[in-house]
Amino acid sequence: MHVPLSLPLRLAASLIAAIAAATGSATSAPVAPTEQPAAAVRSVSSETYDRSSDRVTVDVDAEVGARDGALSAQAAEISKASDAAKAAAAAKAAADAKAAADAKAAAAKVAAAKVTVVVDPGSARDIARQMMLANYGWGDDQFVCFDKIITQESGWNVSATNKSSGAYGIPQALPGSKMASAGADWQTNPATQIKWALGYVQSRYGTPCGAWSFKLAHGWY
Repeated sequence: MHVPLSLPLRLAASLIAAIAAATGSATSAPVAPTEQPAAAVRSVSSETYDRSSDRVTVDVDAEVGARDGALSAQAAEISKASDAAKAAAAAKAAADAKAAADAKAAAAKVAAAKVTVVVDPGSARDIARQMMLANYGWGDDQFVCFDKIITQESGWNVSATNKSSGAYGIPQALPGSKMASAGADWQTNPATQIKWALGYVQSRYGTPCGAWSFKLAHGWY
């Protein structure tokens, strides 16, 4: 049995239907995207670019600094290696020079050992030769050097006098009175003069050959 609705009920039903229809339409309707103004986009883009540029600049500076540090370290290592190479070369040169000098000295010693010295017994040269061996252990190699010095200085003349300087005797002591430390008879005794001369050579040059080398370089001893 169909019961007709009253007027108030029909109005309420119509209102509910209208509300439902309106709600459904709002839910399904698409929302249009909100567009940003072009100026705002450009501003944001520009800001992003500037910030990006700042970051790149900082990174480049850091990279340059790191490379500079690496180059400085590499340069320091190269300099250190160069100094080490120079030091090694200098050490080698010094060692080679010493080896050459030692070889030369050894050869001279061998050659000197083969020297045959002939002196007149009892002569000043004989006195010197015997005194050198007995008092200093110097052999004929050193006697040869001493002989060269004295031969040039006085010719082994016990009373030889240098008229310009006043040097006197076999060793040409200046003044001759220096030889008094070796004996009161220094003016006439060759042994006294030779004793003084050998002591002078030993104290000043070490050996007669050392004195001879100096004399060759300077003209006096």
